[in-house]
Amino acid sequence: MTKSSLEGVRPKQEFANAWPPGRLIGGTALIVGPLVWFAGLLVRHLGVRAAEFTPQQEAYFAAQTFDAPSQLAAYAQHPSLVTAGYALFAGGAVLLFPAVVTFARIVAARCPRLAFWGCALFVGSLFARLYFAGVDLTAFQLVDRIGLQQATDFVLSSYVDLSYGLWRIPVTASAGSILGMLLLVIGAWRAGVLGLVRGVLLLLCGWVFMGVLKESALPLGVLGGGVSVCLVFIPLGIAALRDRLPELRATAEPAPGRERPKLPLW
Repeated sequence: MTKSSLEGVRPKQEFANAWPPGRLIGGTALIVGPLVWFAGLLVRHLGVRAAEFTPQQEAYFAAQTFDAPSQLAAYAQHPSLVTAGYALFAGGAVLLFPAVVTFARIVAARCPRLAFWGCALFVGSLFARLYFAGVDLTAFQLVDRIGLQQATDFVLSSYVDLSYGLWRIPVTASAGSILGMLLLVIGAWRAGVLGLVRGVLLLLCGWVFMGVLKESALPLGVLGGGVSVCLVFIPLGIAALRDRLPELRATAEPAPGRERPKLPLW
């Protein structure tokens, strides 16, 4: 390949401050991610409320330490609705990954250390949520295969091991949800990105339940964890898509000349 042919292959511009996932993807994630996350919390809440339990079942659920029995019983009655709630919640966790990275980029312009640590810890907790989603699905499949009572007995007898995960990696990573969001909120407040009210709202998102077959309660789940993050992230996403956030802009400069215009093979 000649030197002249390489001119059409190499970029003609250099983006010194380019960052992934970029303003368009990040701005879209700041809007769509919280909405899907909120929808998952809401549908999970409605899935349990739609189930009709006997007084004996209600008393049994109240006496349990974990929420697994009521979640499995709700699935047995409304499998499609409960599955939709858990699926939307898992999808919301995936979409919050680029959203949180974009938010951390905004904060990092003035408070980089808090943004870096907060983002890394919170994103790690999102990975843990996908592990928990896999365990949730397995439990639902057990209800279909061996029946509600046997599935409930098995999950409760193995709940600690299932929740902690291999080498306790998922449960350790899940701690980053609270700590990571706390660091991000402190950084955003110091950087002037968020005020006190919006900072508290976003902090509630970090307190959303972690673990296997958890109940999505109305105050701390749907409202505290879902509505709050929508109120904070969606306006930032709209501003990002309208290119009103200087921290997210990537400026282009002419690419510098290279003495050896060879394409690397390794």
